Amino acid sequence: MADNTFKVSIITPERTFYEGEAEMVEFNTVEGQIGVYPKHIPLTTVIAPGICTIHEAEGQKRAAVHAGLAEVLPDKVTLLAEIAEWPEEIDLERARSAEDRARERLANKAENVDLLRAEIALKKALVRQDLKA
Repeated sequence: MADNTFKVSIITPERTFYEGEAEMVEFNTVEGQIGVYPKHIPLTTVIAPGICTIHEAEGQKRAAVHAGLAEVLPDKVTLLAEIAEWPEEIDLERARSAEDRARERLANKAENVDLLRAEIALKKALVRQDLKA
């Protein structure tokens, strides 16, 4: 491992999504976007739906990461995500349909609708579409 890189792992309940060396990783937390370089101070935070950008020596990799926990150590970043998807794994039509359903639920505000769940569904759909763009 070079002095200017650190290990990055993205793990979901279904698989080890990504394992590699990075110069920097960026992802969303519930408190905003964070960028991590080697030798970062230790930190544990909650992941919010968004695009995770992994800066490798050869270039960038981008993935949609939806909720979970992140552990940042000086030599390693681990994202324990509920869902992580590469752009080619995303069905754009399905994401657009999910956006429409979520917007409809939010607009109607029926008593039986969980608004927080609808807002999260909307964020996930928008992140998926943004990653494909």
